[in-house]
Amino acid sequence: MPILNAIAHRIQKDGDAQAKLVPAQAPIPQTDTLDALLEGLNKAYHGKSKAWGHFHDVERADEGSDPASPLPWELTDYLAEGRNFTALTRGIAERLTALLDAHLSVSGDLIVLETRFGDGHFLTLALLHHREGFAVDERLAVVPARQLNLAQMSLSARIDLTQWRAGDSRQYLSWTKDRGGKALAEGFAALLGAVEGVDATGETRTLLRAFSDYVEREDLPEEASREKTDALIGYASDQASRGEPITLEELSEVLDEQQPRAFYEHIRNADYGLSPEIPPDRKTLSQFRRFAGRSGGVSISFDSHLLGSSVEYDEEADRLIIKQVPKQLKEQLRRKT
Repeated sequence: MPILNAIAHRIQKDGDAQAKLVPAQAPIPQTDTLDALLEGLNKAYHGKSKAWGHFHDVERADEGSDPASPLPWELTDYLAEGRNFTALTRGIAERLTALLDAHLSVSGDLIVLETRFGDGHFLTLALLHHREGFAVDERLAVVPARQLNLAQMSLSARIDLTQWRAGDSRQYLSWTKDRGGKALAEGFAALLGAVEGVDATGETRTLLRAFSDYVEREDLPEEASREKTDALIGYASDQASRGEPITLEELSEVLDEQQPRAFYEHIRNADYGLSPEIPPDRKTLSQFRRFAGRSGGVSISFDSHLLGSSVEYDEEADRLIIKQVPKQLKEQLRRKT
């Protein structure tokens, strides 16, 4: 992912003292070390729980029309070459300093990166805190070393500038949901001018429910069902690792190369209300698996999320209670009786 611009602004905050911004005077020169930092930052960001959405609807209005966040206007001005990268990022850093002054008591470095990947154009920002470590110098002596702590990324965001400028997406902006105070999370979203437009957890759950319905409708053998489950989780996890959304048409092709639109048409015909692109939720994906077993001529399999609702397990009585019998099975049972 080629780096177009990179910069670091320091925010100093010691206990109850007022936060102070130490702004950079120029971007960081491109080096192999900076490339390595970008790779580590991307990996850390993709592993975070995030919200997905877009700028407030007045984003393309004149300067000052949205007092809560001038960021969309500043980005428009920057892309039109009305201001340079240092000025753009200093404005972000100044507002972030005020936010930290009110909600955090630790220092950090605001890293802002402008990058290109394929046809995509991105702006990534992350507040990274420090940790004390050790290193061995050229004289082979152990010396203290201050490091950026990628794991402690309390506030970060990424804007897909290409999608934003195209105007055909409502999920071009993502930002981390900090586990700290609610006021800090809301303040950061306001700083960005962000409006949450996609519920990643809810959309992922709906997608998995649509898949379960599809498997049931097709009455697939257990082995085929398991293979498709593995394909879905594999594809979705890969997309999450790259920080990219699940594309329904692409997923449909992954699930069945012979009938590449079968799953996609199932979703559209049943009207699950899913977006064409879904930001994957890692936690929801990791909990999705199938229970299966065969004994004495009885073969049973079902998705784990059905346990406790459509399927109940009575361990003491050694019974499995199915509340919603599949349609195909009910028809077979009626014919038998």
